Amino acid sequence: MARWSYPRPSASEITPRGLWLSRRRLLAGATLGVAAGVGPRAFAEALHTRPGPFQAAEKTTALQDVTHYNNFYEFGLDKTDPSTRSGQFRPRPWTLSVEGLVAHPRVWDIDALIAAMPLEERLYRMRCVEAWSMVIPWDGFPLASLLALAEPLGSARYVAFESVVRPAEMPGQTGGLDSLAWPYVEGLRLDEAMHPLTLLAVGLYGETLPNQNGAPVRLVVPWKYGFKGIKSITRIRLVEKMPPTTWNQMNPAEYGFFANVNPDVDHPRWSQASERVIGAGGFFGGGRKKTLMFNGYGAQVAGLYGTMNLSRFY
Repeated sequence: MARWSYPRPSASEITPRGLWLSRRRLLAGATLGVAAGVGPRAFAEALHTRPGPFQAAEKTTALQDVTHYNNFYEFGLDKTDPSTRSGQFRPRPWTLSVEGLVAHPRVWDIDALIAAMPLEERLYRMRCVEAWSMVIPWDGFPLASLLALAEPLGSARYVAFESVVRPAEMPGQTGGLDSLAWPYVEGLRLDEAMHPLTLLAVGLYGETLPNQNGAPVRLVVPWKYGFKGIKSITRIRLVEKMPPTTWNQMNPAEYGFFANVNPDVDHPRWSQASERVIGAGGFFGGGRKKTLMFNGYGAQVAGLYGTMNLSRFY
């Protein structure tokens, strides 16, 4: 198997590890108290993780920002809606099914799955299609590990994901002119899903996922725009044909199936050449920096796309 390396950040991005660990301990302690204002975390528990192969001492986004500046349309359209409107959501008990073109379909209890998988901490860049970014320490396990247990059949070409539908707990699912079609659905090519960078995250900052960040399990594909990271997943299916995806169905001219971060292909309504770094100060609370092709993970993933025209297959 190829040995993958994490793209090293610039010197200006690096935080001394001692300071970073001290900050983590402070933030972890704060999350245990309601007074911290981190939002709904009634189910937060510490996770036992180990540093993953893509760990780096890159400057992280503050927990307050990670948990209070979110796109999670099941709870509303505003960035603060997930943190203020997700208190009634219950991520336990929870099951995740793996089915379709596999030799061993199975329905997992989420806590049994977490216990069965060695959890890793992965410090990943996250780039939103709206041209803002964060750096988040996710806790989880490679999606490939779960798919390997199911044993994909030779006819499987894609992986389809489906999120939960609970309008009584998720007010954004109650309809309206701007509502998406539910459930939220996403998909990857099988080789993308099996790539070592592709993660099923069950926590961040060493604790189980907060409701507003996709509890209890979400997808993280760091070289793609953030909307590919489907949250609160209930079903994973291996299929032969390219599956429908929510934003591609909503507006295919603006949101492609692949959604690779590409500074050379602008969104029809804004440039993708640079990004606003949340928590970095500056205009509207975010300094700007140049966007990297594949979000800086080109050395690891460019080979997946060969001679594909990335302007056409965006």
